[in-house]
Amino acid sequence: MAVTKPIAAPRPTPGVRRSTTHSGVTHVRAYQSSHYTIIGNHLAQHRELSLTAIGLATHILSLPERAPVDIRSLADRFPEGRDRIAFALRELETHGYLERVRERTDGGRFITRTYAHNAPALSRRRAEATEVRDEPVVPAPIVACVTPAAQVAVAEAVGSEAAGDPVPEETPSSPSEPSEQGPSSSEHHDKAFALLAGLRRIDDRFTLSRKDVESLTPALVRWLDNGASRAAVIHAMTADVPVPLTSPAGFLAYRLREGLPPPLPALPPYADLPGTPPTDSAWTPPDPWSDPWTDCVGGCTRVFRKSAPDKCCRDCRARRAAASPELPVRTV
Repeated sequence: MAVTKPIAAPRPTPGVRRSTTHSGVTHVRAYQSSHYTIIGNHLAQHRELSLTAIGLATHILSLPERAPVDIRSLADRFPEGRDRIAFALRELETHGYLERVRERTDGGRFITRTYAHNAPALSRRRAEATEVRDEPVVPAPIVACVTPAAQVAVAEAVGSEAAGDPVPEETPSSPSEPSEQGPSSSEHHDKAFALLAGLRRIDDRFTLSRKDVESLTPALVRWLDNGASRAAVIHAMTADVPVPLTSPAGFLAYRLREGLPPPLPALPPYADLPGTPPTDSAWTPPDPWSDPWTDCVGGCTRVFRKSAPDKCCRDCRARRAAASPELPVRTV
């Protein structure tokens, strides 16, 4: 009779702690000092996104800045087809994880810029809190309350004036000088304020507070007063941004202070007027009707200008020379 040997129990993997549960996943987490991406559970455990969309969002959030995320580049990177990738991108765009905006470049060409949000709900709440403007407070009407002591003083002043005594003039107390915290009188103030508040649409790192926007607005107004265009201002503020950007307001203040362009030079006096520059430097084309036309003297239908030295065409000169052999034939 054969001897039965008991089957040994499976041993756990060395170096991995033993789980107390009988099934399910056991996380084996190792410390990573670099080359990792933080993904929120709101994305990894999203109830309405497909598994393809969640994986695609994780891949996009792990890419460096300005990496291509169009359908063709993603289809070349992954085995999924273009239709499946396009559907996953639309899912992410619907739930706020992607934002595709068409923008015009300095050369007039339209490009599609993609913004990837790692926490769209938090970004939306932050944007709404920044865009909230304080409603203007209407001051309450000031009602003068005359006390009995003031009434007595007014009565004494009236009595003194009736008796002929001079009444000393009351010197009004000089109010404190108004602070310069009010809005600037420049016509570009509102434009500069809106441009700074909307920088987060170009780069989420430039999400500024209202206090930072108000402090940077005078510096940007000087750019606009000197004739700088909106595209030039945006390029000067957002080009070659260091990574990481620890202080967006300080970075923008340095860019606006150090890169301020000089004012545009004055234009010539005739530049703003319709028409051409002065006649001494302008070239006037010749008038084709200033020199009238005349018919050929040989009797044909050809015409010549009256200023031409000879009013006879080549064929008429040849016939005239053949009729008069003693005349020399003029070749042209």
